[in-house]
Formats: sequence, C-alpha cells, structure tokens
Amino acid sequence: VQLQASGGGLVQPGGSLRLSCAASGTISSIATMGWYRQAPGKQRELIATITNGGSTDYADSVKGRFTISRDNAKKTEYLQMNSLKPEDTAVYYCNAMIARNWGPLRVYWGQGTLVTVSS
Repeated sequence: VQLQASGGGLVQPGGSLRLSCAASGTISSIATMGWYRQAPGKQRELIATITNGGSTDYADSVKGRFTISRDNAKKTEYLQMNSLKPEDTAVYYCNAMIARNWGPLRVYWGQGTLVTVSS
C-alpha cells in the first residue's frame, strides 16, 4: 500500500492550493484519512481528519480556511486550502487507516509535500 501526496508549491499570502493524496495497492477498506503538517523547527501537528462516512474535524488554526474531502471510489483524499498565511508554510503529510485483504486496519503515511506561503 502506498499513499502519494501531490499539489504543494509556492503561493502568495491569501492564495489557495489543493493537495491530493491517492492510495494504491491491495486495499480492502479505508477508514479515517487525515492531513498533518510539520513546520520548520516544530512538531508534526494534526490539522484535519475525515471518516469514511464523511465526518470532518479540524485544528483551530485552519478551521474556516481549509476543507478536507475524499473520493472513496478513487481512494483519494483532498485538502483545499484557502486564505493561506505565511504560518501555513510546512511540509504536509497525508495518512490513512487502511486494511489490506480484509485484515486489520493499519496507519499508512504519504511522503509529504511542501507548501510555502510567501510574497
């Protein structure tokens, strides 16, 4: 199983970016999916989660600006980021709880994609 994150880049303050994270491999089910970020010199923090039923939760720092979503048929999650601020600059990681061959759920991580917010 692999998670491939994409969509990072350089954006000006106030701009928008959309991150994607696609799961591939022998997958029988995907439960909760999420996005984390790690800014330079800081610990990795959880910023958004979405269950397989579509329930979402957000860190206070991104609430109202970021939207997490998923397409179960494509085994992909997304993070729409609006009104970006310089303090949103970080490496963004996706993760997901995935079962292979109807076995137990395990947590898998994507490789990280860099988002830089700067003028």
